[in-house]
Amino acid sequence: MPMPTPDESPQLSAIDYRQLLDEVGAFVYTTDAHGQYTYANQLVLELLGNPPLQDIIGKSFTDFVDIGEAGATLRETDLRVLRDGETIAREETNYIHATGESFTYWSIKKPLRGADGAIVGMLGISHDITAKKRLEDKVRQQKELLDAVLDNIPGLVYMKGANRRFLYANQHLAKMFGRPVDQIVGRLDSELMPPDVADAFWQKDLHMLATGEHYAGREAMLDATGHLRQFWSVVVPWSGFDGMPALIGLITDITELQRLKDELQRQAHTDSLTGVANRRSFFERAEHEFAYSRRHGAPLSLIAVDVDHFKQINDEHGHPVGDRVLQGFVQCCLDQLRAQALCARTGGEEFCILLPGVPADAAQAIAERIRTAVAAACLSPEHPALRVTASFGVTGLGPADPHFGAVYSRADRALYTAKQQGRNCSCLLYSGEMAANP
Repeated sequence: MPMPTPDESPQLSAIDYRQLLDEVGAFVYTTDAHGQYTYANQLVLELLGNPPLQDIIGKSFTDFVDIGEAGATLRETDLRVLRDGETIAREETNYIHATGESFTYWSIKKPLRGADGAIVGMLGISHDITAKKRLEDKVRQQKELLDAVLDNIPGLVYMKGANRRFLYANQHLAKMFGRPVDQIVGRLDSELMPPDVADAFWQKDLHMLATGEHYAGREAMLDATGHLRQFWSVVVPWSGFDGMPALIGLITDITELQRLKDELQRQAHTDSLTGVANRRSFFERAEHEFAYSRRHGAPLSLIAVDVDHFKQINDEHGHPVGDRVLQGFVQCCLDQLRAQALCARTGGEEFCILLPGVPADAAQAIAERIRTAVAAACLSPEHPALRVTASFGVTGLGPADPHFGAVYSRADRALYTAKQQGRNCSCLLYSGEMAANP
């Protein structure tokens, strides 16, 4: 069959064009240069309450729609089209009198020109995006709600993809990194942490991604100010919405809790007045050192010390002075000891000094240095005439000692001997024999 020539092609009538515009699925209308309707398709008529087309011709959009506070913006937009000849695409929200509802549209407005090129009206094409807009608003509100929750819980929350890039970070994590959230999301962990730290975390992440196992443990990391923080970290694998694996982490800052725990631990093992080990921690350490020396054949010595006539100092000068004397005495001891030595307060004015790796003869030399330093020191500045001395009992681990208690008892007997010899002296007692410093 031969194709029709252009002159023979079927021509669309005005009615056909209107029917076509009624089926395009968009709101189509035209106005004159004053913004009054010259045409509207069926969707526009339905939106305005289904008046006949002739009833809206010559009327303005504002005769049917309450544009409220947006009116000035809408009129300015139409003027830019009708006066300046601009083509404008923008989102518009309108209240429809006929239905009592608000609708949101994506509108494109173009100038209509006559044969001479002058603007004679406006063509408008709008798509109803109300449902899309409401869904977007709902998603935005839910995100804002989720952000509000996650930003106000006392923890650092993040999500990291299998490519090591952060997918989410709450404000607490952002503060720890010293960056705004938008400078964290999308970045590699190695861009936010030292590479060795990031690599150590990534090794744990890889294990979780491969096995699906959860992780919980304590971590230490420098914050944005360079301070070391302690964290309790819980990380769980998660298959994302797109099926891509990710990790969700909840990190609790336990720095203060750990500090309090360490302080309680320190207090449990430390004498509160002098700062050296207390009796309990001394014997725990001594038992450990005794076992080590026995196992490796290493020397171990013990010095038992008593501050001479300490009750008299308290009675004559008061307990605050006595406390300062004990503190000064301990400082004299520490000044003469190496880091490996353990000085402990085992009673009111009684002290022990444990010397791992030190033979008994060398231990007595240390005792003599301490004794001399104490006797020469002014341990109470407010009482310069007050002179304090101490007595020292020294012993070393013997081959027949069955436990540390035997060493401790021998040092105590050596101390008793030093007191009998007039105090302010040291006495060295071996297994089975005694020798006093001349």
